Amino acid sequence: MMYPHTKLYYINDQIGFGVFATKFIPKGTITWALDELDHILEPEFVAKLDKHRRKFLNKYTYRNRNGQYILCWDLGRYVNHSFHANCMGTAYDFEIAIRDILPGEQLTSDYGTLNIGKSYKCIPEEGTDRERVNPNDLLHYYKEWDQQVIEALKHFNDVEQPLIHLIQPDFKEKVMVAAKENILLDSIKSNFYDRSSKRK
Repeated sequence: MMYPHTKLYYINDQIGFGVFATKFIPKGTITWALDELDHILEPEFVAKLDKHRRKFLNKYTYRNRNGQYILCWDLGRYVNHSFHANCMGTAYDFEIAIRDILPGEQLTSDYGTLNIGKSYKCIPEEGTDRERVNPNDLLHYYKEWDQQVIEALKHFNDVEQPLIHLIQPDFKEKVMVAAKENILLDSIKSNFYDRSSKRK
């Protein structure tokens, strides 16, 4: 589920739509969390679909550590990529604001965290040497991304958390440890889907 105080806006023909904050979202806020309404699709099911539906899923899904396709039921599917993302994924099936997000600002995520299927070139951004998102970015940038999450979780208990009830029970204690002790027990690297395994 997407943070409730967000709205979908059309940006332009190149980018399409994006998700924008309608109120201030402070650093440390959960901005998206996996919930029961999200669709979890097995690779074998997706492989049997016609090319039009597969194309849609390749655009609007991400893959979890098991290689399953996750199709967000709400605005989450429209969050755009940025190498300077203001939201970051975690090993606990939620994304968190890694800096303050102002009203009217677009929420963005680094697609390098999402186990994409193929490398692709992105719209150029200043302040980074990265030009492409690659399937194995999790293996190269996880330390940087983990540190951003740790810094954000320092504020976790000091901000309003309308999505906190969606944290899965198995993860709650680990999240509280990270928030109170600044120790991340699980790296985002654990989300990496190894395509060298039998399931593609």
